[in-house]
Amino acid sequence: MNLTPYYLNTWKRFVQEGLLDQARLKKRVIESWYRCKHANVNPYLDKGQSILKKELFNTQKKKHFLFLDIAGPYLKKISLELEQSEMMALLIDADGYVLSLTGNRKTLHEAKKINFVEGVRWTETDVGTNAIGTALETGEAVTIHGPEHYAVASHHWSCSAAPIRDDDGKLIGVIDISCLTDKRHPFMLGMAATAAHAIEREIGEYRKKKEMEMINLCLEKIESNEPYILCNEKKVIVSASSPIRKRISKWCGMHLQHLLDHGFYSEREELITSENSGMPIGTLILLAEIPRNKTVKTYIPLLNFTGEIGTSKSFQKTLHEMKLAAATDVNVYIWGETGSGKELAARAIHANSSRENGPFIAVNCGAIPEGLMESELFGYVQGAFTGAKQGGSKGKFAQADKGTIFLDEIGEIPYAMQVVLLRVIEERHVTPIGGTSEIPLDIRIITATHRNLTDLLKKGKIREDLYYRLHVYPIKIPPLRKRKEDIPALFRYFQKKHQWNAQFPELFFMQLQEYHWPGNIRELFNMFERLRVLFPAGGFIRSSQYEPILSELELSNHVLSAEDDHLTFREHLQKQTIIDALQKTKGNVSKAAKLAGIPRSTFYKRLQKYNL
Repeated sequence: MNLTPYYLNTWKRFVQEGLLDQARLKKRVIESWYRCKHANVNPYLDKGQSILKKELFNTQKKKHFLFLDIAGPYLKKISLELEQSEMMALLIDADGYVLSLTGNRKTLHEAKKINFVEGVRWTETDVGTNAIGTALETGEAVTIHGPEHYAVASHHWSCSAAPIRDDDGKLIGVIDISCLTDKRHPFMLGMAATAAHAIEREIGEYRKKKEMEMINLCLEKIESNEPYILCNEKKVIVSASSPIRKRISKWCGMHLQHLLDHGFYSEREELITSENSGMPIGTLILLAEIPRNKTVKTYIPLLNFTGEIGTSKSFQKTLHEMKLAAATDVNVYIWGETGSGKELAARAIHANSSRENGPFIAVNCGAIPEGLMESELFGYVQGAFTGAKQGGSKGKFAQADKGTIFLDEIGEIPYAMQVVLLRVIEERHVTPIGGTSEIPLDIRIITATHRNLTDLLKKGKIREDLYYRLHVYPIKIPPLRKRKEDIPALFRYFQKKHQWNAQFPELFFMQLQEYHWPGNIRELFNMFERLRVLFPAGGFIRSSQYEPILSELELSNHVLSAEDDHLTFREHLQKQTIIDALQKTKGNVSKAAKLAGIPRSTFYKRLQKYNL
């Protein structure tokens, strides 16, 4: 039976009216379509939009050389099958960029028509629901066929993708098998999954070989009586000399930072390179014991973060990256949506660094008029221009000396000013307007944007030389919709900060997690602030009291069918709450009623009322 017309009609109704018949659509497709709709992905895109320029693409490939070296041979093994079956195979990195592409010539030609080529970014945000982007989003192997794709560009394609992970579970990339819909094969997903598992095993074997090579290269040091350890590229200990083995029983596989908590600090580090490839494969570290009553701030065991850390994996990863950045003095670039907490992250990096006692100067580049930007950033001397202050003015860079300067919305700096900024970053001194002497600077630079800096580079909004100076250590702050499980913790943080003794039913937090929060944590806290104004005394706040506030939110998982049109918003919430509770308890009515906080008799009445 050909289901393509059904899927196409389902897709048309969803993109045009927002209504969805879920009868035959896969759960992962339904979830992805809603993600795309809330991200405002254009369903009528006819080709990929984000393609790296040659220089950036080569940089991206170098960054993932190990992945390409190991995975490449597997694509060659299936090349004959790809040719005969009119299919193509792609290797995609964790950022969604197509690094390698091979297969049937005719199929590759068709792919080129929609920019399905090397260097293109093929994520859900870029081109909507697709096997590559959805596999990256969910971390699961998936097949997307024909009109299951969100954008029309892929409606004539059938694609299967499987994620590839390293030995500690981190996503490395994706392998995808694609063909035109009329050439679809039932074994495509199996091909992708089999290749992904084989590549994962090979990557594990490769790392073991490199660790053995590293141990052999450093055997003399490891067999000495000095406290040496060998770490791989991830700072995980793979070998240790006798003094360490005797003192730390579970040293093998321990992260360097955990070992340093046992009273050691790094006295000397030596990068170890492979004799075969010349590439770095690990680090040899000579340790020393921290003397009593003395603190050595080499690595930071805990991050002092003034916000709420929550429990979500996505934000825990960000906190770990912030901790690593704080232990160095490199330029950091923070990328995150408006309201996600970029400045809070920058302040945490500063507060946990060796510059913690120096100034932290935050500058919103987008809020400074173009004509005042140079004087604001670099200062001016007395009499430099009409209206200049008596005695001149110290610029933001000079104010940040011995500390950190945080340049928010760096992408808003005019192109002409970027030349001056680049010179200050490279030379570490500044000359005020009208001045003749240079002021030396000892500063750390942290930048941020709500847009991808790489995209700004491709669009010509930022100079390439400035991009490479700023984009040294990028940190992405996840949006609230990627860390919804942190909402209860964020509420407790808000309560504590404002000393507000309010209590809400569990249903309240379940409803908050159904919303997509385009304004991120700022929007969430604004809503909490409104509730605090309405209920300053706190206490237990019932659903009938807070629902008028929630009625202004468009719940992301709340699907309105035609038969629901007559329901009030409150009834819609009640129905959705019952559905969610039944799903979570696998249809057990007693447990569902308890989970929803509703008396069982009332729960049964509502089941009948909503025909559930």
